[in-house]
Amino acid sequence: MNYPDENTYGNKADIISTVEFNHTGELLATGDKGGRVVIFQREQESKNQVHRRGEYNVYSTFQSHEPEFDYLKSLEIEEKINKIRWLPQQNAAYFLLSTNDKTVKLWKVSERDKRPEGYNLKDEEGRLRDPATITTLRVPVLRPMDLMVEATPRRVFANAHTYHINSISVNSDYETYMSADDLRINLWNFEITNQSFNIVDIKPANMEELTEVITAAEFHPHHCNTFVYSSSKGTIRLCDMRASALCDRHTKFFEEPEDPSNRSFFSEIISSISDVKFSHSGRYIMTRDYLTVKVWDLNMENRPIETYQVHDYLRSKLCSLYENDCIFDKFECVWNGSDSVIMTGSYNNFFRMFDRNTKRDVTLEASRENSKPRAILKPRKVCVGGKRRKDEISVDSLDFSKKILHTAWHPSENIIAVAATNNLYIFQDKVN
Repeated sequence: MNYPDENTYGNKADIISTVEFNHTGELLATGDKGGRVVIFQREQESKNQVHRRGEYNVYSTFQSHEPEFDYLKSLEIEEKINKIRWLPQQNAAYFLLSTNDKTVKLWKVSERDKRPEGYNLKDEEGRLRDPATITTLRVPVLRPMDLMVEATPRRVFANAHTYHINSISVNSDYETYMSADDLRINLWNFEITNQSFNIVDIKPANMEELTEVITAAEFHPHHCNTFVYSSSKGTIRLCDMRASALCDRHTKFFEEPEDPSNRSFFSEIISSISDVKFSHSGRYIMTRDYLTVKVWDLNMENRPIETYQVHDYLRSKLCSLYENDCIFDKFECVWNGSDSVIMTGSYNNFFRMFDRNTKRDVTLEASRENSKPRAILKPRKVCVGGKRRKDEISVDSLDFSKKILHTAWHPSENIIAVAATNNLYIFQDKVN
């Protein structure tokens, strides 16, 4: 992969917390800890540079969420954007959902390049005119103006989550979406903001009996009645909304039996699933836990059909990763457009790609030092012990503060977006 475009941010509020391409791949949205959404638009192909289509430039920036305070619980609600999900484009405007810990908002992003002039009751500055001075009627006209991109909140879906929202997912019927927190999943209609329908509730009557929480949830890409959610125990439940209104009884239960020889103090923590994604075909589910990415076939519940080691060299470092809290990092995973390659992040600004057909994998690095525009990314290797080769990096010198948690893949092309703390890198396949 090459062609990085780098958009550098600054302080803690600028740390990117989510990345998402829209359905055509023409737009790329990022959310950050400061509650802002930045949308990048792909440049159109120019006649003199046929292969140079693909640069993404800032299209619109807006403040999606503000910090709030819950007076009943004496809790601060931070403005950080947890997830962004695009709706398919129906007209000239774009719509996206963004959420922080408590509130989901539906935003409309639209362009304006004309403005009305020649009102009868207002003057050119917009002040009301004295009706006595109006002697003739004018027909207002639209005049061209500089292109302006406006973001307006169309719906605010609030007050439905006691716990922190970790996932939102748009249904394939495009009329409903769901939002999931640690213990509950709610189903919303886009037109109704004051009520939602609770479809999963795993909260025990006595909170001391709580053994697991919901970590991620997603709708099936084609069947509007089916969704999955993952848990901190490393299990995935597939639910069918046709079976019952409250989907507490799952239709399918995906779990891999634990290997007793690998059992350790950290087993439960590292088996917690941080992300779950349906393949575009709807046939497979991909899950990410701390050390691996697994691909499950919907027709086989007892074990995954593929398991990929993301950074197995960290298995011996789990104790120090527990002490510095890195063991609780939540890495996301993504499919490419044809479901043949999967990508996920790691530490030291490394990200991993696994080709499901050839079984080859590669480690690449998103950093300012080796990512000059048009530069080709060189594969990186981590040396575990013994003698280190010149181009290898020792596992002891990995920087755990530099982590790639959020990535996105263009829906149809080999263009990827990688968020490395407060930098966004965009790489595309090499063009000859």
